[in-house]
Formats: sequence, C-alpha cells, structure tokens
Amino acid sequence: MASLGDIGVSALINIITAFAFLLAFALLRIQPINDRVYFPKWYIIGARTSPTHNNFVAKFVNLNFKTYLTFLNWMPQTMRMKEPEIIEHAGLDSAAFLRIYLLGLKIFGPAAIVAFLVLIPVNVSGGMLFFLSKELVISDIDKLSISNVQPKSPKFFAHILMMYLFTFWACYMLYKEYDVIASMRLNFLASKSRRAEQFTVLVRNVPHVPDQSVSDTVKCFFKKNHSTHYLCHQTVYNANKYARAVRKRQKLQNSLDYNMLKFERHPEKRPTRKTGFLGLWGKKVDTIENYQQKIKELDEKLTMEHQKILKDPKRIMPAAFVSFNSRWGAAVCAQTQQSKNPILWLTEWAPEPHDVYWKNLAIPFVSLSIRKLIISLAVFALVFFYIIPIAFVQSLANLEGLEKVVPFLRPVIEWSFIKSFLQGFLPGLALKIFLWLLPGILMTLSKIEGHVAFSVLERSTAAKYYFFMLVNVFLGSIATGTAIQQLQSFLHQSPTQIPRTIGVSIPMKATFFITYIMVDGWAGMAGEILRLKPLIMFHLKNMVLVKTERDRLKAMNPKSIDFPEAIPSLQLYFLMGAVYAVVTPILLPFILIFFAFAYFVYRHQVINVYNQRYESAAAFWPHVHHRILASLLISQLLLLGLLSTKKAASSTPLLAVLPILTLSFHQFCKNRFEPAFRKYPLEEAVEKDTQDEACEPEIDMKPYLCEAYLHPVLHSIEEFELFELGVDHNRAHIPSQLATEPISGSHVNEQENKVSSKMHHLEVVVEQSESVSTHNHKTLSLNVDVMHH
Repeated sequence: MASLGDIGVSALINIITAFAFLLAFALLRIQPINDRVYFPKWYIIGARTSPTHNNFVAKFVNLNFKTYLTFLNWMPQTMRMKEPEIIEHAGLDSAAFLRIYLLGLKIFGPAAIVAFLVLIPVNVSGGMLFFLSKELVISDIDKLSISNVQPKSPKFFAHILMMYLFTFWACYMLYKEYDVIASMRLNFLASKSRRAEQFTVLVRNVPHVPDQSVSDTVKCFFKKNHSTHYLCHQTVYNANKYARAVRKRQKLQNSLDYNMLKFERHPEKRPTRKTGFLGLWGKKVDTIENYQQKIKELDEKLTMEHQKILKDPKRIMPAAFVSFNSRWGAAVCAQTQQSKNPILWLTEWAPEPHDVYWKNLAIPFVSLSIRKLIISLAVFALVFFYIIPIAFVQSLANLEGLEKVVPFLRPVIEWSFIKSFLQGFLPGLALKIFLWLLPGILMTLSKIEGHVAFSVLERSTAAKYYFFMLVNVFLGSIATGTAIQQLQSFLHQSPTQIPRTIGVSIPMKATFFITYIMVDGWAGMAGEILRLKPLIMFHLKNMVLVKTERDRLKAMNPKSIDFPEAIPSLQLYFLMGAVYAVVTPILLPFILIFFAFAYFVYRHQVINVYNQRYESAAAFWPHVHHRILASLLISQLLLLGLLSTKKAASSTPLLAVLPILTLSFHQFCKNRFEPAFRKYPLEEAVEKDTQDEACEPEIDMKPYLCEAYLHPVLHSIEEFELFELGVDHNRAHIPSQLATEPISGSHVNEQENKVSSKMHHLEVVVEQSESVSTHNHKTLSLNVDVMHH
C-alpha cells in the first residue's frame, strides 16, 4: 500500500520527467532539422516550407540565439486559435475530441471543491482505521477515504448527498455538451459544400440474378425504385491482390527515380548493385536497367490482374456505391428498407472516400456474423488472459501484503527509497507497458471483424479497448489488488468478516490509480508533445530510406489522432473520477491536472501535428456520452455495495433510486440527440439541395460521382500515393466547375472505360520511366541531405 511518502516520490519523479520532456520539446522544436517533425500539418496543407539557409550548420541548428530566450512562446500560441478556426483547420472530429477534456474539467472541478470542503473533513473525523490498523494494511492517505467512517454512522448521509449532487451536475453538463455537439454537427454538415458521401449510399447483399451482372442488377433495381433520383453507381471490385502489386511497384519506381536522379548528378558513374539479398552478394548489374526490367515485368502482371478484376465475375462483389442527384434521394435510400426481404439490398450511408477501408469491401456479407462471433470470443479470451499481468502489477503495488505472506521478500525492499519507487512509480509504469501493444491487437481484430470504414474500425477498437480497461485496469486492479493487499487478513478471519474487509479495502485502491494517473497522464502527456519516437524514426528514415521527396513525405506523415487508444484511456479517467469523487476525493486534483495538461498538449498537436485521415463529423460523441454515463452507474453501484458492507441500512435505500434516474436520463438523451448522429434529417437535405440549386443550377455531378468511389488502386500511381497518405483531401469535394454534357452509353461500359483510361495512364507513366532521357523529374527531387550523409 503506497503511503503519502510513496505518492510524493512518484509525483517528484513524474514532475521531473514531464518537465524534462517539455524542456526538450521547447528546444527541439526550434531547430530547423526538426521542423517537419513538429509542424507536419502545415507542410501537408502547403502553408509551410523547409527553412533555407546559406550556412551549412544553420540547416541543422538554430543559430539565432534570441529565439532561445523565447522558446516557451509556443504555450500562449497554442491557445490563440479559436474553436471555429480549429474546425476549419483540423475538422470537427478534432474540435469535439478537445471538448472531452474541457468536459472533464467542468464536471470534476466543482466536484473537487465540494468534496474537499465537505467529504474529506467527514472522512478524517471517522477514526475507523485506527482500530483496524493491526488487522489490515493501511496508509495515512486512506484516512481521507470513506473507509475511515465508522459502520452505521449517520455521516454516510453526506456521501449520499454528494453522490446525488455529483450525478445531477454531471448529467447537466453532459446534456449541455451533447446539445452543443449535436448542433455543431448539423451546422458542420450544412456548411459543407457538395461532397461525394452526401449523395452516395453503400448497398450490400445485392441478390444474384441469373444471366445478369451485378452492375446491371443494381442499375435495374434503382432505376425502377428510385427513378427520379438515381444517378449512377460504382460496383465494388476485389482488388486486394492488385493493390499489393501496385504497392510493390511504387517501391520499385521510387528506387528507380532515386538512381536516375543520382546518375544525372554524377553522369560519369552509372549506379550498379548486386542482385542478392539487400544487394550484399550476387551478380553485379546496372541498377537503372535492373529496376526498369523489374517494373516492366510487374506491369505485365498488373495488366493481367487488371483484366481479371474487370471481367472475372468472382472479382465483382455483391455490393455497390450508388449515387443520387440530390441529398434528399440519398437520405431516403440510406434510411429506408429497400426490399420485402430485409436481408437483401441493405443500404447505409457511404463513408467519405478517404474513410473507406477498401480491403473489407471484398468480404462476403454472409461471413460477417460469423466473424463477429469469433472476434467476440477472441476479445473475451484476451481480456481474461491479461488478468495475469494485471495481478503481477498489483503485487508490486502491495508489497506489505506480500511481506506478511512471503517473509523472504523483506530484505529485497528494506531500503526506503527502493520501497517508495516500487510502490509509488513502478506499478503505474508496468501497467502502461502492458497496455502498449493492446490497441494494435484490438485494431487487427476489428479489421478481421469486417468493418468497411476507418472511422467505424476505430470506434469498434475503442469499444473493445474500453471494455478491456474497465474489466482489467479498473475492476481487475481493484479485485486482484484487494485480494493481494489483504491476503493475510483473508486467511485469518471468518468468512462473515470478508465483506467488511472488502468494503474497507476498495477505497484504498485510489493510491494505485493516483500513481497510474501521474505516469500516464502527466509524464505520458509530456511524452506525447515531445514526439520522441516520430522524431527518431524521421531522422533514421532520412538517413537510411529517404531517397526522393515522396519518401520524405511518407517519413513525415504524422497520421491522425489515435482515437482507438486516446478516447478509451480518456474515458478511464472519467470512470476513476466518478467512482472516487465520493469514495476517496483526494484523487480528484490529480485527474484535474491531467485534464488541463492533456487539453493543452492535444490542442497543440491538433493545430500543428495531426492530419486527420477522415472526417466523421464527431460521430464518436454518442459513444463518449454513453460511457461517461456508464461510469456514473458503476460509481453508484459500487457506493451502494460499499455502504451495504458498512451496515448503513438506514441510508443505503436512498441511493437505490439514483441508478434509475441515471438510466432515464440516458434514454432521454438517446431519443433527443442520437438521431442527429445516426440519420440525416430530410428537412435539412431538402434545404441544402435548394440552396445548391439556387447557387449552381446547371451543375452535373455525374462525371465526378461515377469515379469518386472507384477503388483508389485503379487510379494513377501519384493519386494512389496521395490517397493513402491522406494528403489529397480535395478528392472528396465535388468541384464547382464540371462539364454539363450528359454522359451517354451503358453504365457498365462507361465504368470499364474509366478504369481502362486510368490503367492506360498508369501504363503511359511506366513507358515514360523506361527512358532516361525522357523521364519527368518535375515532381521529384533528390534528397540532398541524404546525399551529404
């Protein structure tokens, strides 16, 4: 059991670590060589370019010593951008994510003030733990918890009143926030110009019709049932094998570009390489000719695979992206049942093109239920497998409890500093390490599950991760920690006394969560803004892998906010705060520091670093709202059980009505706000269509929509690379200037011609790369810094 001294040691270690990280960040961010690491967002949108200096040393080190005197100016700069500007700059998803941290401050700030003024004096005056200090492992910090209150004491009315006040205040803040986010979402959707996903529906489980292709079946069905609004459609191809070959060709082309540029700089020496593994052995060949030959052979395979995609019925999935000439038509189709057979012609809103996870579109619809069942069992097994390392972590946090059962451990931890380190810092760090690999594993399971959008994949992963955090990190830590901590007491007392021991022990687990908050929420957040891993990887790639400007762009790619890990971890803080706000209020200041510091850090990252791959218009908010309410329910039920162990029979029934009120509030919010996140109001659709028709009455969207949901691998190499990096955001936006001539001919032939034209463009690029003299270098540049190294 960590004492006040152990908590102090942990706080000192984490504060020093966080300060060191912040100081390192402040100095590293002003160095020219690190500019692309700490400001990649501005490079991607084209608002920033690499610093240019005549002095060679100045390319790497900032020689302007005045800037070192103002190296902390990034702190006020972070707060200057207003929320509407953040939405315009980074999207509504990022702005809504930041509001979660502000919500935590709004909920727990007033709660901490009331708890410190009322509950802590009540708990300190209880005196219960003085009589149990010989039976149980107790520290000074536990005297501030509800465990210190005598059984049957009328003081428990103060805790019940506090739980009522906290619940009402939290629900009030949740209602206001849900209302604001829902309004922001509708305004955001209304303010957006024409985009492909506004007019497109994903149709799955298209029935098989004999002697008719999937494309013809889709066309006939929607021309018949949506005759006035159906515009065009794009069938879904199984192009996964083709995509792997295209990625391989990208690597070969990039290597060829580098060697050709290298040869141009030094024409007296033609580059050569060995054909063996990593060029270490084998026959020596001309590098340029070798890569040209490999690309030529691969292009022949690509051409054959391309023909199979178009002509092999097995490569065409029973699904399609169907586009309409109005938002109203798309809304009606997406939100209604299309067939008398409810498992055929299933429709849903299409994700935006950058949000589509193309690999899973090739999964047959009938296998999705089986996949979900298998993954559910796998997640269940994974959750309970992790109980073993969680129990190990708890053993570190409760060394006194183990000492009583296993006395030979005493010499190992007899030094006070080592004991403080093991109890105050190591448990939180060990838990953080055990959780490090988990999000990647859960994301893989979600992909196997079959979701077709990155946003849905991330929300599914976040749900799994939250379930894991709830069962293992929170409930598992309490259960295993209590068992280990009070093992001696359990072994030498009658079974009737065990509930009393558990009721006293659960509030004491606040010390473990305090250490976890300091490691993860203080030092961890400082590590987030330092970006040590991306910094190291960027410079390693620059020295070893970066050959062209495309490579540099990939090395710099900052990706998006890690929603699958960040949101569940954030919800764990709401859970800890809700449970311990009444039970052990001393934990609240540590949580408030986390929310304030994390808001500050992520605001900086959203503005300068993260480049969101997709925009879901805050579609994750209902999940956040539901899990915060679940935290309130868990806190109420735990307090109810805790009071029952305290024999507070007269006061406990007063708490029983609170979960019912919370569930009623949840149902009200679900009916009031959730439709804004699940459906698109027809009234809004008609109004937006009317506005567009008044502004641009003659625009024809068909040429764009017919191609918007073409598999990106069937576009040119350059477009595909930008699509994968999430750089070419304008592809999702329908240009205002489009050809107005109607497109004639069969839709199937039209789509095949479009794919063929894209493939022809690819082949032209390949033919151009075969000649050194005619190769186009306009979009490529040699990495001079790498050449110097």
